[in-house]
Amino acid sequence: MRYALIMAGGAGSRLWPMSTPQRPKQLAPLFSGRSLLDLAVERLTGLIDPSSQLICAAETHRQIIRRTVPHISDDQYFGEPMGRDTLNAIGLPAAVLASQDPDATLAAFTADHLIDPVDVFQDHVRTAFDIVEQQPNTLVTFGITPTEPATGYGYVELDQPLDGFDRAHQVATFKEKPDGATAQAYLESGRHLWNSGMFVWRAATLIDCIRRYQPEAHAALMRIAEAWPTADRLTVLNDIYPTLPKISIDYAVMEPAAAEEAVTVATVAMPVNWLDVGSWPNYAATREPDAQGNTVTAPAAALLDSSRNLIVSDDPDHVIAAVAINDLIVIHTVDATLICPRDQAQRVKELAELVQRRGDTTAE
Repeated sequence: MRYALIMAGGAGSRLWPMSTPQRPKQLAPLFSGRSLLDLAVERLTGLIDPSSQLICAAETHRQIIRRTVPHISDDQYFGEPMGRDTLNAIGLPAAVLASQDPDATLAAFTADHLIDPVDVFQDHVRTAFDIVEQQPNTLVTFGITPTEPATGYGYVELDQPLDGFDRAHQVATFKEKPDGATAQAYLESGRHLWNSGMFVWRAATLIDCIRRYQPEAHAALMRIAEAWPTADRLTVLNDIYPTLPKISIDYAVMEPAAAEEAVTVATVAMPVNWLDVGSWPNYAATREPDAQGNTVTAPAAALLDSSRNLIVSDDPDHVIAAVAINDLIVIHTVDATLICPRDQAQRVKELAELVQRRGDTTAE
């Protein structure tokens, strides 16, 4: 059976103060009143039966997410006692699925992305499912044509075409987050794609890879999976999950798997508009600026002789007014206001951590 997992954890602190621990970015209504999680679930419509859709996110967000996605039952929700990165956010549902259905195929997505057109996305995901069902020893990732030498993404190097699938190639190498010079060389090579962070694999194959490359995590995940159908589920989960090694699936499985022949790592090039909404400049790229280059998503704002600013507010009773400002980010909520130069946006995470250390309720 085909399943889809949406990973909706993470703090999203680079989008503070809209994103807070109580309402992280994937739940914030940043897109005309809709959240990234809303859009991620909508992309599965017609692709995966609602009963086979899974979500892994913080246990503390179980109720708000279940209200947001009412067709997700408690059994379809994998609540993390604490975040332990993507190896475990994917590994736990995969371990439970593999114990219940040895032939289960699992697609893993994140609630961080904007993707369109949706029909192209779905068509290529179906291709990946076909690959895994016909070649169960294959791990499939989706590649995005790079537009810059970004160092925050993984890269897959294309090898020979995958037999029987003209959209797919075997992966020669998989490199997560290279340095700037290496990323530039990858961009110029024409043989590399960004790793989109979306995958399809047979659940049992993934678990076997975790056994080979991360035996400590494998043993712990198996103990949780064994307890999953019992009354001890929460006790075992809460005891073991926080002890799991915190590592991404990219470093833990994809890099070593691509370097040996125990499994086939393949990529399906996905010709879509893809954006990882991980910062305020990335968010600004999803909106249409005005003639002065200002991007404004606020109920009430007035800008005079100002240009290239990002202005965001969710407070209908608050007016943002500015004179002669340029290249600023101004984010207002009922709890906090952020002001920073656009070229300092990467420091918003640092600021959010400072606010939290000071004990201000807006970042707790």
